[in-house]
Amino acid sequence: MEANHRYYVLDDPQLQDFEYDRLLRELEELEAAHPELRHPDSPTQRVGGEALSQFSKVEHPVPLMSLQDVFSMEELMGFLEKTEPGTAFSVEPKVDGLSVALEYVDGRFVRGATRGDGSVGEDVTENIKTIRSVPMTLEGAPARLIVRGEVFMPKQTFHALNERQEAEGKPLFANPRNAAAGSLRQLDPKIAAKRGLDAYIFNVQLAEGVEFRTHRQSLEYLRDLKFKVIPSWVYDDVAQIRDRVLWIDEERATFSCDIDGAVIKADDLSLRERMGSTAKVPRWAVAYKYPPEIKETVVEDIVVQVGRTGVLTPKAVVRPVRLAGTTVTNATLHNQDFIDERDIRIGDTVKIRKAGEIIPEILSVEKAKRPEGTVPYVLPGHCPVCGAATVKDLDGAFLRCTGAECPAQLTRNIAHFVSRDAMDIDGLGTAIVEGLIEKGHIQSPADIYHLSLEELKSLWKSGDAAAKKLLAAIEDSKQRDLSRLIFALGIRQVGAKTGKVLASHFGTLDALMAATLEELTAVPDVGPVTAEYIADWFRQEQSRNMVEKLRQAGVNFESKRVVTDARFAGMTFVLTGALTKFTRDEATERIEHFGGKAVGSVSKKTSYVVVGENAGSKERKARELGITILSEDQFLDMISG
Repeated sequence: MEANHRYYVLDDPQLQDFEYDRLLRELEELEAAHPELRHPDSPTQRVGGEALSQFSKVEHPVPLMSLQDVFSMEELMGFLEKTEPGTAFSVEPKVDGLSVALEYVDGRFVRGATRGDGSVGEDVTENIKTIRSVPMTLEGAPARLIVRGEVFMPKQTFHALNERQEAEGKPLFANPRNAAAGSLRQLDPKIAAKRGLDAYIFNVQLAEGVEFRTHRQSLEYLRDLKFKVIPSWVYDDVAQIRDRVLWIDEERATFSCDIDGAVIKADDLSLRERMGSTAKVPRWAVAYKYPPEIKETVVEDIVVQVGRTGVLTPKAVVRPVRLAGTTVTNATLHNQDFIDERDIRIGDTVKIRKAGEIIPEILSVEKAKRPEGTVPYVLPGHCPVCGAATVKDLDGAFLRCTGAECPAQLTRNIAHFVSRDAMDIDGLGTAIVEGLIEKGHIQSPADIYHLSLEELKSLWKSGDAAAKKLLAAIEDSKQRDLSRLIFALGIRQVGAKTGKVLASHFGTLDALMAATLEELTAVPDVGPVTAEYIADWFRQEQSRNMVEKLRQAGVNFESKRVVTDARFAGMTFVLTGALTKFTRDEATERIEHFGGKAVGSVSKKTSYVVVGENAGSKERKARELGITILSEDQFLDMISG
């Protein structure tokens, strides 16, 4: 617990990352061997519990009030002058995140809730548990303690999240606050756990049996309880208060989180009581909101980048300008719709700011300063990297390269091609793939099958054994079922299950390549959009070139899954619990072999639920819906006929 506190709260780790991870792994192994020793507050248990169907409502015992905003130094001075001379005020950075209340009973964390409307919020307890800086137990805490804090996503974490979103072809988050709010309100805590949220605590809402004279004392108390407490400065001089507010503005780019203002509040708690509150805001505090810094610059060029998922992202190259502490030379243009809405052209004078103090963004065009001869900008109809045609996403917001051998997507395409559910080539990890690309040995996923032993050996200093093992794994993968190859090709909206359906229906890759749109849409689970993607993919020159290379290498183009016994046709199975007589993959393969489907959730359309040991909610739901439940032995009997 102490190592966790020093690492996540104090930013002063007493252990190296490696040593911390080793100890955590040792604890995981100990708890696995002795489950009776596992404690709910253990660091190993902070990865998220079961997914929720919805958030329950929580009534705040002490309202979480908002603050009156002020937007100028004159307004701030007016607020300060209303109080008695010599009144001390605390000044704190205003974190741009999501306000929450955390409740502890007898020193144990029991509930976390969003602010909501201030009186009623949503129960996000399981997601709060995934925030490493929030303590689960407190030493010396009162019988009941409620504190208020701000959940945020650190800037560095935000950048990494958006990089992952882009790599996976998902929409990017606009700013850290949106990302934090979306993460905290995930119904599945395991997703929230991956988002790297953090939290600053800035107020005691309720502390049974504990009294404070000042806000400063309450924050010291929270620090002693090992909370991560907001930085705070207390002054009784108006000039010092003003200087600190301006200092936070000047330094906010150096904070790990987004800061959108400063909070100024009376330090004396008895004075707060005397000043009171309106129906919405306290009279003893204000939030000084910093205006976003906006500068003018000129768009000198528009360039298009192709991401690892093939998405074309336009970027404005702008005349260098100093903004929010850094020199900006580029600004995101998002997509064609964004460009059209603002009518952004090369040569335009534009107003620019950092969205969420992170991403440079063009706000508007100064059309009165537009030079003659400019033309509207249109994204290219062909990929600027490989020349393949571009297509619009379903929502029409993004253009995507369709090239199967596009160099910009090569690492990702190969990583997908060799993945477990695709061609399953063990040992061909990202580092090896990048090494092969760097040496010029592969320019397409199909080139994997034309690699020589010498080319593979060049990746290791003493690489004979490793290279031979990898070459054997590549050779073995040639005999994978057609369904895996179809999935490995990376056709949009064709997942592993659709690959199995297509392989069973058409039997060979050549038959699939020759299929018309009508024949494709006649296949179960293949709609008109997916059919269009399949047909378009096989029409591309790069795709045909890759298929021909695979054919020459001797990769299997025939299905081993053609259904000859359709005893499970039209049936849907759900597998749950710990299966002991077969793996889930083995059971799924047998179900599909007989024409059935294996799905992950129970519904009225489910035919059977196969239960193993310690089956939980899925078995209960099946009983409620009157769905037939099978033991493993009963399922094996159905397979054996």
